[in-house]
Amino acid sequence: MARHALLAGAPLAPRFLGGAVLVLFALVIAEALLRRYVWRRPTDLRAVAASLADALVRRAADVAGLTALAPLPAFAYAHRLATIRMEGVATWVGLYLLVEFTYYWHHRLTHRVRWFWATHSVHHSSNELMLASAVRLGWTGRLGGAIAFFTPLVWLGFPPAAVFGLVAAGLFWQFWLHADWLPRLGPLEWVLNTPTHHRVHHASNPEYLDCNYGSSLIVFDRLFDTFVALRDDIEIRYGLTRPVLSHNPLRIAFNEWLALGRDVRAARGARARLGVLFGPP
Repeated sequence: MARHALLAGAPLAPRFLGGAVLVLFALVIAEALLRRYVWRRPTDLRAVAASLADALVRRAADVAGLTALAPLPAFAYAHRLATIRMEGVATWVGLYLLVEFTYYWHHRLTHRVRWFWATHSVHHSSNELMLASAVRLGWTGRLGGAIAFFTPLVWLGFPPAAVFGLVAAGLFWQFWLHADWLPRLGPLEWVLNTPTHHRVHHASNPEYLDCNYGSSLIVFDRLFDTFVALRDDIEIRYGLTRPVLSHNPLRIAFNEWLALGRDVRAARGARARLGVLFGPP
């Protein structure tokens, strides 16, 4: 298996992803400078630097292969139920929809189960929405990461490179959704996850919490009643409901883990502790 979790089984993945990361970093810096010095929008460059530092450490963990569940897709594919050949458009479309469906439920659980939220909250910790927010993902996800959610597709018989390649494609799609200056996209808003929908997802307003979980599609949010449209009468507040004001990457990465630890210690009894760990944030 390739070392990188998202493209397990693809030997060129580390080289490709290394180049892609450089491009994304360049876009992050360019947008931040445009916001601050050309568009004259309030832009916290310290927050941008913290996001880039977070991404660099995460990338180093990827390169080092620090993923507890990395062998899981290889094991599942070795014991697969069938062998599905990616030879037709219908097969690719079917796998794409399965990956989108799986991503929706994985993302929804990261908001509704506190153990997963401890990592995912890092992505929501920026108090501004910009491209830098897209690369702020936390350092601890690889220790019990998303691989397990997508491995059943490999066990069914889809090649790991195809499954995790589509996961990666969805993540690249989501990068540009963090540009809050992009307009509505008309009829495409009914089907695709767009910057408009993602602004709602990143908002900490009570009306906007826990919604719009899709990767590149918004259809599963509409089907499972988690879609919330952007309202013109609400001024969006980005970040967490309890804002993280620090620009220290360590504080950002472990803020929710420390809070989780305090709550587990304060809970009385095993049942209460399990409720803290696996209940909603």
